[in-house]
Amino acid sequence: MEESNNYGHQHPLLLILNQDQLIHNQSGVTHCSRCGEKVSAPCFCCAERCGFYVHKVCAEAPLELNHPFHTHHPLLLMQNAPYSSGLYICNFCDQDGSKFVYHCSCGLDFHIKCALFTFNIAENNLKELDHVALQHPLISTENGDEELGDVSKCFGCWEPLAKYTHFSPDCGFNFHEKCAKLPFKLNHECHRKHPLALQFNSKRLSCKICRETNRETDRRRIGFVYGCSPCKFAVHIECVSASLDLVVEDKSHEHPFSLFTRRSSFICDACGMEGSYASYICCTCNIMVHKKCTSLPRIIKSKWHDHRLFHIYFFPDEFTSSDCMICHDEVDPEHGSYCCSHCNITFHVRCVTEDKRSYSIVSLENEDEMPNESSIIVIESNDAGEATKIKHFKHMHNLMLGPFDGGYENNCDGCMLPISDPFYYCSECVFFLHKACAELPKMKNVWHELCREPLALISDKVFECAKCRHICNTFAYECSECESKRCLRCVIALTPGARTSLRHEHPLFFYKDYHGRCDACGNLTLGAFCCKDCNFVLHFGCFSLPITAHHKCDEHLLSLTAHNDNKYLESHYCDICEESRDTNRWFYHCAICDTSVHVNCVLGKYPFLKLGSIFEETDHPHPLTIVKKKYYYLDCNKCGKPCEDLSLECSKLECKYIVHLDCVVHYTLRCFLWWRM
Repeated sequence: MEESNNYGHQHPLLLILNQDQLIHNQSGVTHCSRCGEKVSAPCFCCAERCGFYVHKVCAEAPLELNHPFHTHHPLLLMQNAPYSSGLYICNFCDQDGSKFVYHCSCGLDFHIKCALFTFNIAENNLKELDHVALQHPLISTENGDEELGDVSKCFGCWEPLAKYTHFSPDCGFNFHEKCAKLPFKLNHECHRKHPLALQFNSKRLSCKICRETNRETDRRRIGFVYGCSPCKFAVHIECVSASLDLVVEDKSHEHPFSLFTRRSSFICDACGMEGSYASYICCTCNIMVHKKCTSLPRIIKSKWHDHRLFHIYFFPDEFTSSDCMICHDEVDPEHGSYCCSHCNITFHVRCVTEDKRSYSIVSLENEDEMPNESSIIVIESNDAGEATKIKHFKHMHNLMLGPFDGGYENNCDGCMLPISDPFYYCSECVFFLHKACAELPKMKNVWHELCREPLALISDKVFECAKCRHICNTFAYECSECESKRCLRCVIALTPGARTSLRHEHPLFFYKDYHGRCDACGNLTLGAFCCKDCNFVLHFGCFSLPITAHHKCDEHLLSLTAHNDNKYLESHYCDICEESRDTNRWFYHCAICDTSVHVNCVLGKYPFLKLGSIFEETDHPHPLTIVKKKYYYLDCNKCGKPCEDLSLECSKLECKYIVHLDCVVHYTLRCFLWWRM
């Protein structure tokens, strides 16, 4: 242990060369003041034991670094990133940081370790990596044996590490030995104007050879590539060095493909995406494809659809659909796609295969499809074959097909939206189901969800919907692994195809990546139902708003309304809360009484909870019933205030236990589910 300069610290520092000499704090973990990571020797510590530690490498990092992978400007070492938040994203490892940063005026940011590690790679200073052990990753198999793993990927070429000897530094990097010794410059046929230089992909350009754009490989747009800065040209390391087979067999095509190198771009007939430099051609059919597309599976089972999907190169004559069921953009009939012959629908190859977790390969064409188990048993049918009497597995009595002369003031027990034709009702108790809700299967894949297994239909549980975030106790689909739940309103809304809204003339399509404001409420939303013909947008919550609703402020049904017809009023107010209303936002209205009210004032916090149902997620020993108190307000056993409106009341009358629904849901359900999901 020897004394050193203080590197900006107020006390003298001691150099620690042995890990056993580290003096840890009470938690047993110490962190570097510059990079924020766990301290390991060699490092400096404060001689006064004030808790200051810094890695030797971090302490001695130069204030200015002229990096060979970024020759335009120097990288300056700064104590904080020059942004208002003080946070940054490293352009090499794509992880965030809040400590010291190497920053460039053109917007590049690097952790200290990332900048120095890549500097040594660029300078071929492999002697600086003596602490790096050459090894193969091993993983345990089911039978207890160990074999080469394929968990991590090389930071250079993003190929699995198990294929080659690699560097595995203490600081968390993984590199093939061959990638650590790549030439700094090279000439390549794909870009003959200028040599390609190994450099940071600062502009995050896509590879000109493979045109890779899917999510799994987005990380390859960071790190470094071979590029030509003047031409804004970049190619992946593995694409430059990959050996190209002269002839390959395509699983979904009857003839072999031959290699054809070219100087111009082309459109791949298998996926419809652009390609360049190297293509494979079927001379018999005159089809041209990417090399990666020669291995596209012919048949897949996707969670985006209930039937198997077949890869085709051209639309058959019987197909009329030309829009992708995921992104809703047009599918080019002259290029490849996945299709379902049962439903006459198509998918872009890139959309249905962008996430490998969302599909599986079907090896045999005659392999039986797994049938969806129905939730109902048909007891009686009419002459048209329509089920008129059924038994639903979530209800004890038989259900009859409406109409029902008792009126339509009740809600569907499946989705809690107002009853409308067609629907089923129970003649022995107050129970209603829309026909669409009743016919949903027991197990279902839900679109735009990452859960691997099909979700199971459940009922009688209070939950927070993972999509619309409403607290509900309706029917729902639940994941057996993460236990997250989706209400029927969201599940039905996400069913493939165009949706209709009674407040808009055009069909709506769901776009999971849309970011903007909802036309109904004005709030920002991520993911929404959008119109392709105009700029109309609805987020999940507003899309499933009840068209009509009851409230004690008016004796009539209130109707959901998009615009104020009364233009003579100077100001617009809500007749419940008496506060002003935005005339551009949706509201509930009674045309007979001219009552106008906010949507939230009518529906309240919990519009999708069934009164009289049991709430079990509490620490109370007896079951609690969801009630709506209109008089005789007892004090809440949690907060002591009178229980008005929605409350939870003990089912045992002698108990006299009652709490606000807010007092229970806020602390026991909502907090638990937000953290779990």
